[in-house]
Amino acid sequence: MIRLALAAAVALSLVACETGAEPARSTTPAANGKPTAAAAPGVTPLRVAAPTAPAVKPAEPDVKAPEKSDKNDERNQPVTVDADKLERFGKEGLAIFTGNVVARQANSVQYADRMEVYLDEKGDRVLRTVSTGNVRIITKDCRTGTARRAEYYDIEQRVVLLGGARVWQDDNVVSGETITIYLSQDRSVVQGGTQERVKAVFFPKEQSQAQAPKDPKKDTTTPGKTTTATACAN
Repeated sequence: MIRLALAAAVALSLVACETGAEPARSTTPAANGKPTAAAAPGVTPLRVAAPTAPAVKPAEPDVKAPEKSDKNDERNQPVTVDADKLERFGKEGLAIFTGNVVARQANSVQYADRMEVYLDEKGDRVLRTVSTGNVRIITKDCRTGTARRAEYYDIEQRVVLLGGARVWQDDNVVSGETITIYLSQDRSVVQGGTQERVKAVFFPKEQSQAQAPKDPKKDTTTPGKTTTATACAN
């Protein structure tokens, strides 16, 4: 019986070779339970990684730097005018002060007999002033100026002294027909006229005074802070 079984098996294998039929391939169960074909002997199976979605970076919030505002800018300071009489023209945006006029802004002061104040369309801001009669100005850095006429431009922080203009600080004096002072730039321009040339007189400081140590009792500057204006005698 055993010999007959072996003979039958050999006969079946010979028939398969003659007919060209491929031997059955074994299948290997995959992890998901479905059968997969086994790789041929000596061949490394190719593994394809599953595509992964790209990492999405969360959008960063748009943070704007806070705007800085210079509170010490004289353009942001109110203008106070005292006088004996005020006449206002609303449509023209004009206010006329007469009689012992005193205008102040921060530490700058202007004196005159008459002052014309030109306002913006809303009437909230001073754009320009024109002063005549005994004009005298004192700037925040303690410069004193006199002239027959003075024009002040608030946006440009510019003062123009017209007619026999004269400016002095301590003992130094500058005179001319027109003197333009740029308040925010610490700069001035002096122009002569047809009958008067520009004249300037500068006195050197004494060496002992320049090298004299400061008295700590009189120094009112707070450590770590910088003073932006100097109080001047009006």
